[in-house]
Amino acid sequence: MTKELEGKNAFVTGSGRGLGNVMARRLAERGANVAVHDLTWDAPAKFGENANLDEVVKQIEALGVKSVGVIGNISDRDAVAKMKSDILARFGQVDILVNCAGGDIGASGGKPEPNNILGIPYEDIVTLTNNNLVGTMVVTQAFVPDMVARHAGAVVNIGSTAAHAGFSHGGIYATLKAAVVAYTRCLASEVRKDGVRVNAVSPGPTTTARFLATRTTDPSKMEGVSLERYAKPVEIANAVAFLASDQAGFVNGQVLRVDGGMSLFAG
Repeated sequence: MTKELEGKNAFVTGSGRGLGNVMARRLAERGANVAVHDLTWDAPAKFGENANLDEVVKQIEALGVKSVGVIGNISDRDAVAKMKSDILARFGQVDILVNCAGGDIGASGGKPEPNNILGIPYEDIVTLTNNNLVGTMVVTQAFVPDMVARHAGAVVNIGSTAAHAGFSHGGIYATLKAAVVAYTRCLASEVRKDGVRVNAVSPGPTTTARFLATRTTDPSKMEGVSLERYAKPVEIANAVAFLASDQAGFVNGQVLRVDGGMSLFAG
């Protein structure tokens, strides 16, 4: 595998587990030093993926790069400031920011119930908004001004195919991911003159450990030649690695849907 990210430093939020974890490993495989993150030190164990964040750091470093683990709520400015301090102490600067933390996870730590537009509890609306939109903004404001000052950097925000169509079930999550897509384009416009690139990846349903543990899946969509299947986590991570690399050096303000064409006719 080529090492086109060698010498770069990346921070992937929500990378103790799930899609973020696979993204972090893919960036490390491409040569980047990677800071990994989760809510708590033991959160990576929730769906049996990793024992703790220490284990994740060791896995990244086993790929021949440097790593550091940070914890905290991304919508908490003080927590993000501490993350930044710890990461800069290890790396000196961050060249690649991947805003992956989020998800359709309510105040109790599971899916909101009910999860429709008119019935979803207020507490879940607040939690979803903080996790998916406010947190992305807070982390961006912490790290991107340094990229602007250096006239270099790449940001990849994680949206969802849910952002590109209308839904009742999971509608608040879909609305917030649509906002992340809009935020991506607005930020790309703001920092375009400064040489910082901002793009988004919108994954379709993907076979993470949490996905498999929390929903009924269709066995016919697990494998096969057809693109009418679930994505593999590495397929999403490959798109992130591309947008983070110089191969996408003139790609800015774009949304790459990685869903096998599921949202082919969505807006």
